[in-house]
Amino acid sequence: MKAMTPAERQREKRARDKLKEEERQARLLAYRLQVDIYHATAELLSEIMATCELEERQDAITRLIHNASRLPGDQLRDFMRQP
Repeated sequence: MKAMTPAERQREKRARDKLKEEERQARLLAYRLQVDIYHATAELLSEIMATCELEERQDAITRLIHNASRLPGDQLRDFMRQP
């Protein structure tokens, strides 16, 4: 068996790392959400992100979902009924 060159070792490492990332995503990801966002909604999301010092839209949306889910049922229903 011949010794691998540094380039071959790096190529194999990248392939292993990529596989690990794909496996991690496969375990964690329930589904992808693709949604159209209108200008007014985008502006509101940008304001929320700026206020909370968040940089990624996905992070802001995820936090909104998780934090809304912590509201008691009546408060959640009232919150979601608002336009």
